[in-house]
Amino acid sequence: MPYQPIENYGLIGNMQTTALVGMNGSIDWFCFPYFDSPSVFSAILDDAKGGRFKIAPIPDGVKSKQYYWPDTNVLVTRFHTPGGVGRVIDFMPVGFRSADCSLHGLVRRVQAIRGSMTFRVECQPAFNYGRTTHTLTLTKDGAIFHTPTLDLRLGASIPLHQANQSIVTEFSLQEGDEVDFCLEEMAGNGQMHDSSKAPCPETQAEELFKQTVDYWRRWLSQCTYTGRWREMVYRSALALKLLTFEPTGAIVAAPTCSLPEEIGGVRNWDYRYTWIRDAAFTLYGLLRIGFTEEATAFMHWLEARCHELNADGSLQIMYGIDGRHQLTEETLDHLEGYRESRPVRVGNGAYNQLQLDIYGELLDSVYLYNKYGTPISYDLWKHLRRMINWVCDNWHRQDEGVWEVRGGQQHFVFSKLMCWVAVDRGLRLADKRSFPADRDRWLNTRDAIYEEIMAKGWEPQRQAFVQRYGSTSLDAANLMMPLVFFVSPTDPRMLKTLDAINRKPEEGGLVSNALVYRYNLTESYDGLAGEEGTFNICTFWLVEAMTRAAQGDRSRLDEARLMFEQMLGYANHLGLFAEETGHHGEALGNFPQAFTHLALISAAFNLDRALG
Repeated sequence: MPYQPIENYGLIGNMQTTALVGMNGSIDWFCFPYFDSPSVFSAILDDAKGGRFKIAPIPDGVKSKQYYWPDTNVLVTRFHTPGGVGRVIDFMPVGFRSADCSLHGLVRRVQAIRGSMTFRVECQPAFNYGRTTHTLTLTKDGAIFHTPTLDLRLGASIPLHQANQSIVTEFSLQEGDEVDFCLEEMAGNGQMHDSSKAPCPETQAEELFKQTVDYWRRWLSQCTYTGRWREMVYRSALALKLLTFEPTGAIVAAPTCSLPEEIGGVRNWDYRYTWIRDAAFTLYGLLRIGFTEEATAFMHWLEARCHELNADGSLQIMYGIDGRHQLTEETLDHLEGYRESRPVRVGNGAYNQLQLDIYGELLDSVYLYNKYGTPISYDLWKHLRRMINWVCDNWHRQDEGVWEVRGGQQHFVFSKLMCWVAVDRGLRLADKRSFPADRDRWLNTRDAIYEEIMAKGWEPQRQAFVQRYGSTSLDAANLMMPLVFFVSPTDPRMLKTLDAINRKPEEGGLVSNALVYRYNLTESYDGLAGEEGTFNICTFWLVEAMTRAAQGDRSRLDEARLMFEQMLGYANHLGLFAEETGHHGEALGNFPQAFTHLALISAAFNLDRALG
């Protein structure tokens, strides 16, 4: 089968970009130099034209195992053949400081552990999503791939052979032997990117490896979480760190684009950007387990966006990792898509949608940071105050909602809920810090939103909070109500909503074998054809809502734990989650997904505390 399952990949990175490495030793996704740069390898989106960097034993298809070096983001793929055991260690150097070496790229170490093994290396770049041709020049210590905008050097500790514009080389290793490869950027004149430093000799691979392992272990040692499921929480933290863009503090929603939510379907989006919606979950998740430095860097990125409000005081729903506002969506019709799931989209047209919920998530994150991090400045407050006034003027409007539907604007209950959160957190901040504010207006607006949600968002016949006014459809986003302190977790209306959601889809609910759909597609048209899997973040939201509801009913806590631990079983072999889980337990959508791992951390923290 030409395409590997999405869950067969591991992630490596350096807080500027990442790469997906398959269990077959193939790097099938790598954008360079940044997360949202055009791809160099994208075989995951087109097996024939996308390009890959594969190192694997001959013959292909041998037994393999993949794992992370403990407490790091260094990935090991181990191969077992009748003749021996070998491994490929993949990482992007971080924390490396050397006077004579500057490496921004990939290191691949190939080793024979037992017996002997013959490997084949294929390095076939397809620059700019396969749209830009390149030339290849062999050198005494490797090869150079040249394009008008980007030059990459493939350094190797063995001679390389050229096949057309690719590298294809076979080599044999005896027990204890090692071959190292190093893919790094060069400036256009054939020099390394930092001309004051020489190319990284492949002989430094051992030093690069040790310092990278040391960096990750030192970073993880800051984690304050000591509860149950520690290994999964640690892995989630390490994955989130890989999705951080260090130059600005932004965090991408996922490092990939156009991995399908349904095989052969059209729900294929680019997630290599930063959503305001993720802000509160990000800050909460990071602060909860001790990563204040990352929370602070992300807060600075958020604050910069608050200084760039639209003329009317409103905010975009998402931005580029560098803070840019325009994320024009285009389709790459020359790529067939993962397992023929077209269209392949880059950019994201949702950036200019109206999604009213983002104001609540932003204000909640600022409130949390002011409480657990550093008190906010008066200048930031002035921008927030303007934003809250905009919410007071606009909360009653229809919008596209949290799920970014493309079926027209509606009065989504979750959007109203988060407008309530925006005004509520604004009032709390104003009181806590004695900031000047139009308190009377904000109080009246907050109360008006509350009354309207209770009147129009509650469906008496369904006995549940519903997706939008005038509908009877459920929405897993409403599980956030007790999590943002809109209602008590034991409020009868919330308990009934929990029970309604917790039924099977054929019985009107959203839960199938302890996995949660975000809404029911048969009841709720979202403007797109096809189906989708269960949403992993929604499963963790349900766990957390049930955990909090257990204050009045201990049996709900047992149910929450069972659901949480079942959900952990849907992680891949490395503990990573995609956006969705399919009907057969397979990963669907972009991978790995920051939102899912943030929700896992939050659910683990609160469930562990409740269990005591």
